[in-house]
Amino acid sequence: MTASPAARHPYLSPEGPRVLAHRGLVTPDAVANGLVDNSFAAVAAAHAAGAVYVESDCHLTADGTVVLFHDDDLRRVAEDPRAIADVRVHELAELMSDRGGLITLAQALDAFPDVRFNLDVKATAAAEPVGRLIAPHAERVLVTSFSDDRRRTALEAARRAGATRRPATSPGSATIARLLAARVLGQRRRVRELLADLDALQVPERHGVIPVVTPGFVRDAHAAGVEVHVWTVNESADMHRLLDLGVDGLVTDRADLALALVNER
Repeated sequence: MTASPAARHPYLSPEGPRVLAHRGLVTPDAVANGLVDNSFAAVAAAHAAGAVYVESDCHLTADGTVVLFHDDDLRRVAEDPRAIADVRVHELAELMSDRGGLITLAQALDAFPDVRFNLDVKATAAAEPVGRLIAPHAERVLVTSFSDDRRRTALEAARRAGATRRPATSPGSATIARLLAARVLGQRRRVRELLADLDALQVPERHGVIPVVTPGFVRDAHAAGVEVHVWTVNESADMHRLLDLGVDGLVTDRADLALALVNER
């Protein structure tokens, strides 16, 4: 049983299935033209394809600007060894100028007012600034992080900055590990406690040889009114199989293909 519409966070209304554009949308043709993920162009391409949800990552520059950037350095994107934390925003903008354009979190929230952002806080220093920036947009933002400490810091910063409600949230890897252990041990009360105050579980289908997304995992989440979003799903057959299993969202590099598949279903 899924959450009732009244209990559902606005970020997750109406009911899915949801397609979350992983780092925006970068098609093979766009890659060939030099476009990179988490760029302004990638977010714009996802929006143009019809994606309501864009998943992105948050880092902090040397001069304190929150930028949408996955890696903690520039090696993959620009063959530059410097860390994002050591580069000023104008330097980063210059580097990204022919790679799709830099996009800051403030720009993303302003330029795409009808997009719902799924934000992974990748750097400890970024957590509080992220919280302050999203406070006026809490109804259309979900905050997550591999670190529960970073996630909670961002949520608390949003509260202190005057958010009228808590942003939606998905837990870090430590909470997911405790949830999986509680399920294996049959600790039903502990499972309910771990799912409290969450809106989604954003997880891989498997962690190494360990299955994460199973029918029982989905049932437990839905019983608590929590959605299950699976990353990163790029093959049509896997999309169909997971939707048949009952998952609520697909985090995918090919939002264009996933949106067409969901619409056909």
